[in-house]
Amino acid sequence: MTKKAICLFSSAGIGELGIKQNEIDIIISNEIIQNRHELYKVNYPETKCFTGDIWVEKEKIVNYFKEEYPDEELFLLYATPPCQGMSSNGAGKLLDGVRKGIRPPIDERNRLIIPTLDIITETRPKWILLENVPNMKNTIINDENDNYVNIMDYIQSRLGSEYVGKGEVVSCSDYGIPQVRKRLITIFTRDEEGKKYFKELGTFFPENEKLPQITLRQAIGGLPSLDSRKGYESRKDFHPLHYVPIMKEEKYWWVSNTKEGDTAYNNQCVNEECGFQGNQKHIDVINNGIAQSSKDTPIYCAKCGSLLPRPTIIDKKTGKRRLIRGFHSAYRRMNWDEPASTLTKNFQFEASDNKIHPEQNRVLSIYEALIIQTINDYEYCFEINGKLITRSLFAQIIGESVPPKLIDMICRKIIDISSGQWKSKYLKSKQLSLF
Repeated sequence: MTKKAICLFSSAGIGELGIKQNEIDIIISNEIIQNRHELYKVNYPETKCFTGDIWVEKEKIVNYFKEEYPDEELFLLYATPPCQGMSSNGAGKLLDGVRKGIRPPIDERNRLIIPTLDIITETRPKWILLENVPNMKNTIINDENDNYVNIMDYIQSRLGSEYVGKGEVVSCSDYGIPQVRKRLITIFTRDEEGKKYFKELGTFFPENEKLPQITLRQAIGGLPSLDSRKGYESRKDFHPLHYVPIMKEEKYWWVSNTKEGDTAYNNQCVNEECGFQGNQKHIDVINNGIAQSSKDTPIYCAKCGSLLPRPTIIDKKTGKRRLIRGFHSAYRRMNWDEPASTLTKNFQFEASDNKIHPEQNRVLSIYEALIIQTINDYEYCFEINGKLITRSLFAQIIGESVPPKLIDMICRKIIDISSGQWKSKYLKSKQLSLF
C-alpha cells in the first residue's frame, strides 16, 4: 500500500515535486488561487483538487479523505500557509499600519493555521510538515476563542502529547541548493520511530548533515550570456526560457557601472575628467523600528558636480532630478562565489533585492531561476491547454515556492526514520544511548 499525503496551500505544486520524488501519493490538494491550481492539475492529474478558501473547503477535504480512504492511514500532511503576514516585510507594513490606525493588529492570513490544524486533527497524519518564513515562530494570532497566543504554542496545544516535534530555521544553501533561502521547517510526528529519533537527536537537522554550499558560478556560470539590450536579450535557441526583459537606457547606465556584489546606489563618478571615488554611499535608516531607505544619498559628484550613475528620476512636480527611494539591497549585483539570495516573485526586476547578474547587465532569466530554485532537477510541465504560462506567472510561482530539493531531502529522511533505518544512517557520529 502506497504512502498517502494531503497538501494544503499548494500553489502550483512546486514543493510537492519533492514528495512525488519519494513515491508518496498526493491524494488531496487545496489552493485558493485558480491559475496556480490549474497548473497543479496538469502536473498531478491523479490528485483530488479542492480549489477555494480553506475555511470553506476544510470539511470537504476531511470528508473526502474519510470516505475515499476509510481504512488507510495518512502518512503525511504538508502545508505552506501564506507568509505575507509573517514575513519581515509584511510585519513592517503591518506595524506601520497599526500605528496609523488603518489596519487591525492581527493579520488574518496568519490565522490560516487554524483550519490547517482542524484538518490535521481530523485526518491524524503520521507526519506533519509545515514550511514558512522564519518569523512565523514569533507570530501572534488570536485563536478560535479570541485568545492571543504564539502560533507555535498554538500548534503544539492543538496537537497535544500524541505528537512530538519542533520548528527549526534552516537555510536552503546548507542542503545543496544554490540559494540562501531561510525557512522555518516545522515537523511533528506520532510515528514511534519518529518519536525515538527526536528524543535521541533533539533536532531533525543535525549539523553534521549539512552539505557544501553551491555557488552561483557553479549553478549558472556556464550558461550562454545575455544582455538586456534589444537583440541580445534572448538565447531561446539554447533554452526557450533563457531570456530577460529589455532594460531602459537610463537603468542600463546605472547597472553597467555597478560592481559585482555592490548596489547602483553606491556607484561613483564616471566623468573621465574626474572619476572621484569618494562620494557618500547609500545606507538604510531605522526609524521607530522600521527600516527606511536613505533620502540623503547624493546623486551628483561631490568633486565635479556630474550626475552619478545612481537610480534617479525627474520629479514631475519640481522638474528636478531626485533619488529613487530604495534600500541598500535594490539594484544590487549578486556575487559569483556565493549562493544566490532568496528568489522572490520580483526577481525579474532590477530593483528587486540582490537580483542583478554578477557581471552581465541584466536580471536572471526564468531558466536560471528554475535552476537556482532546483525546479529544473525535476519533471514539471508549465503549460496549460498546450500554452506556456506567462512570464509574470512564472515569476510568481517561483517566488512563492520552496525549492523541491529541500522537500525531497526531508521526505526521504522521514521515510528512513519511519522504517527504522535512521539508527544506522543518521547516527554516524553519535553513540546510541537508547537502543
